[in-house]
Amino acid sequence: MANNEYDSGRLNLPFVGISTFGKRPYEPDWDALDADVAILGAPYDAGTQFRAGARFGPRGVREASTLFSFGHGGAYDHEDDVTYLGSDINIVDIGDADIVHTDTEASHANIEKGVRAILDAGALPVVIGGDHSINIPCIRAFEGQGDIHILQIDAHLDFVDVRHGVRHGHGNPLRRAAEKDYVTGQTQVGIRNVSSTSKEGYDAAREMGSDIISVRQARELGVRGVLEHIPVGARLYVTIDIDGFCPSIAPGTGTPSHGGFLYYEVLELLQGAAERHEIVGIDLVEVAPDYDPTGSTSILAAQVLLNFLGFIFHARSQL
Repeated sequence: MANNEYDSGRLNLPFVGISTFGKRPYEPDWDALDADVAILGAPYDAGTQFRAGARFGPRGVREASTLFSFGHGGAYDHEDDVTYLGSDINIVDIGDADIVHTDTEASHANIEKGVRAILDAGALPVVIGGDHSINIPCIRAFEGQGDIHILQIDAHLDFVDVRHGVRHGHGNPLRRAAEKDYVTGQTQVGIRNVSSTSKEGYDAAREMGSDIISVRQARELGVRGVLEHIPVGARLYVTIDIDGFCPSIAPGTGTPSHGGFLYYEVLELLQGAAERHEIVGIDLVEVAPDYDPTGSTSILAAQVLLNFLGFIFHARSQL
């Protein structure tokens, strides 16, 4: 006879079974969603301008997430004295949006359909890319959902308007978002060094409501100082490009940029954002597992997402 909860049922170790996100239930019927959080994969990387490979990001992050799937009633954090993501938080994995090779608009439309299905079900959408262009359909899906403010963690501004006719590549998403009347502004954090956006793009970003903070500026401001740049009461959509982190801890990406954030710098910013704001959507992009044979980039991405979800639902429970 089992003598405690850990001895009952299957042990279900991380390397056993199917790699859904966090080994949470798989829900293939998007019309039957009933969850607090729904994970959607967006394995599209035809928007890249250098190294492709982020199409394998959703698989890599899902597999890495099994490391944190022990469950047993949540994850206890001794520093916060909080058990995060207990059994009362219902997270499901709804699989991937269908990607049509060489067809950006069809692929983006399928991603938008998935995010809309999640929003219609009243769940929090968490989208795993894919390159950063997948943010474009994610933001489109929020039309009619009320005003949102975007918090971007990234090495690159991604505010290119049009380049050789390209409007929906991974250098364009924050520009496309700024054009939406329901996007009230953008706080762009981690932007540094040689960017993909020209000076004219930076000028346009500021004119269209962006607040741009480099890594060095963020360190000088501190977490609280950065959070004060986000309007009080804003409903936040958070987009995290893995190249916002230093490639010393996140080499598995197509456009690495040295001088990026370390783990706790981002984690504490996300925790503060969750405590101060309603988080309405998340995407994490540009994980390209093949450039990191250690798997640590995918593990970092999974760990960031799971911790962020823990912060969000703990904050909601305190309201």
